[in-house]
Amino acid sequence: MDGLIDGIGEVNDLFWTYLVIPLLALIGIYFTVRSGGVQVRMLPEMIRNLRSKPENAPDGKKAISSFQAFSISAAARVGTGNVAGVAIAIALGGPGAVLWMWIMGLVVGSAAFVESTLAQLFKVRDRTGYRGGPAYYMQHGLKARWMGILFAVVIIFTFSFTFNMVQANSIVDAVNSSVTAVTGEQEAGWVAPVVGFGLVALVALVVFGGVRRIAHVAQMTVPFMALIYLIMGIIVVLMNVEKIPTVLGDIVGAAFGFKEIGAAAVGTAIMQGIRRGLFSNEAGMGSAPNAGATAAVSHPVKQGLAQTFGIYFDTLIVCSITAFIILVSDPTYGEAVGASMTQSSLEANLGTWSLHLLTVIIFLLAFTSVLGNFYYGEANLTFLTTNPRALPIFRGVVIVILFLGAVASLELVWSVADVTMGVMAVVNLLAVAPLGVLAMRLLKDYQEQRRQGLDPVFTRDRLPDIQGVQCWEADRAELKQQSGS
Repeated sequence: MDGLIDGIGEVNDLFWTYLVIPLLALIGIYFTVRSGGVQVRMLPEMIRNLRSKPENAPDGKKAISSFQAFSISAAARVGTGNVAGVAIAIALGGPGAVLWMWIMGLVVGSAAFVESTLAQLFKVRDRTGYRGGPAYYMQHGLKARWMGILFAVVIIFTFSFTFNMVQANSIVDAVNSSVTAVTGEQEAGWVAPVVGFGLVALVALVVFGGVRRIAHVAQMTVPFMALIYLIMGIIVVLMNVEKIPTVLGDIVGAAFGFKEIGAAAVGTAIMQGIRRGLFSNEAGMGSAPNAGATAAVSHPVKQGLAQTFGIYFDTLIVCSITAFIILVSDPTYGEAVGASMTQSSLEANLGTWSLHLLTVIIFLLAFTSVLGNFYYGEANLTFLTTNPRALPIFRGVVIVILFLGAVASLELVWSVADVTMGVMAVVNLLAVAPLGVLAMRLLKDYQEQRRQGLDPVFTRDRLPDIQGVQCWEADRAELKQQSGS
């Protein structure tokens, strides 16, 4: 088994070093220049658009709002990647990994804007509103259904299966830390199956209720749990404020090789920072657009901007808090530890109570991530088949896999997840690159309407040469009035 894990790790290093990271960087820089730095320049618009109200869906109920769509993607983004993933990046890549996480997050923010704008442009209607994502813009925008099928299969395997196993296992790891602190036992054998059954029951209650229930749970849970975690992190930073200049110096110095910390070289810092950053913020991967497409907004750019805000929320806020919690606590480098590293750092600063509170937060983070990951799989399964029996079977398989993730050792799963995550990003970016010009035209249309003092509304007759658009008819221009957006 160890040989297999090592072999996959070597393939991962080559794959990410020579293909995934250069492709992410080049496309991110290209779209940043083409859009005039949309991911920075239009930050106020991102926040404004989160407040827009949805239209009614075909079934008579309210469609998914911009904020609910953002919450679904945030539920998938803000998970163990923020707690365990950042800890792993720092443990293996040193503090320099944090700077590369920040840099790549900002650069690929432009790709996040483009992919979610395209998902809105090429979305399709369903009974509860809309669905879409990369598979849909590959089919309708590029006329390449084969590419959409490939992407749909990869994202189902990566998110609904592999990543959900990681989330379940991270919950068990966090609970074990709390049990150890209380009982003194290093590993309680009952924790994994009990937590596994509990998680399965909770997830089943939500996912069998459909996308609306997922959206409502995410909308209520994500801001609450993130706020508590941020408050705890800020308290730790304030308690160690005198260490912040040193920590910042370590982050910059280790990122560029000016300061050797632990055994982490610059290449390892770059690799770990970008890999774990991408696992956390998902920019350019093609996952967040599946949620972004569900929103009922009056212009595709509105949700493109709203989804881009997720990069700031995830990488520059939540991941940064985790990084500072760990780095002010003098961590040990070179060991592949995850959530327990963050828990230990909190405990050292705030006491044992904080370890238990973080266990609860990790549970909520991972739980909502499971819901977001599940929805990504469901949206892409619908792309692959309309057979009504497929969805209940899929839900059952996800539930079983969750339990397996809770009781399994996941070193191999993490390695496989790195491969499939990279494949997802490559397939998506190869589609986004030629379609990106459409997102730039939509951005220009949006900005022209804003300069005229209008709340932008898009109908496909504004860009009649674009082929494959399934929604956005001219007779739905009353959307603005209906939604009040």
